Amino acid sequence: MPMASEETPEEVSHEAPEQIRGTRWRRFALVLIPGFAAAGVLGGMTTQGLLAASFAVSGDSFKMSASEFSGQGFTQYGDVATSADGSSRAVGLSRVGNAQLSDLCMSSLWDLPIGQATLVITAGESTPVEGTNFVLDIEQLQGHAEFGAIEIGRDASTLDKTEGGQGPAGGFGLQADIINVTDMELTTWAVTSGSLHLSGLGLAIKPGNHECF
Repeated sequence: MPMASEETPEEVSHEAPEQIRGTRWRRFALVLIPGFAAAGVLGGMTTQGLLAASFAVSGDSFKMSASEFSGQGFTQYGDVATSADGSSRAVGLSRVGNAQLSDLCMSSLWDLPIGQATLVITAGESTPVEGTNFVLDIEQLQGHAEFGAIEIGRDASTLDKTEGGQGPAGGFGLQADIINVTDMELTTWAVTSGSLHLSGLGLAIKPGNHECF
């Protein structure tokens, strides 16, 4: 989520355009239940606020895995992420108030003039990674999930489990007091966080394909 700036058409807006706030978004649902594939991975990261990312996402999604992902306060509704070239894709805009991730791996596969290379970031092997006010543009999620006090099908404009987590009126939303996902494999276009503490950080550029999963 980011510093205030004057938005341009190329920037991501997590306020869904009027033309797509109708029937298809009312039917849009990413219902996360244990073992059910839902959506998403990271396309960019910032530690400057708790609002949704206001930048154009890259043309590639990225992957993130963790042995355990847990959070307090969770909301999700359908939205759109837009790249600088104007292309758009549907995402599940998900917010987590406070999150902990164990054995975190993040990877981005690059196509370079000399061939493929992978950016690999690891952290949280001995001490979990900690973050606040997470916002994720989720495309796909797999794992085993458990929720506390979950509400599925709530109007997105009335979501109140996370700060700033409301979507368009009439939109499909879900929320829970807590979320816990083990053996998580996530694909996303963008992630922002109010703060992020990466314990035991490791970063490497590896020739070839070395994605997290």
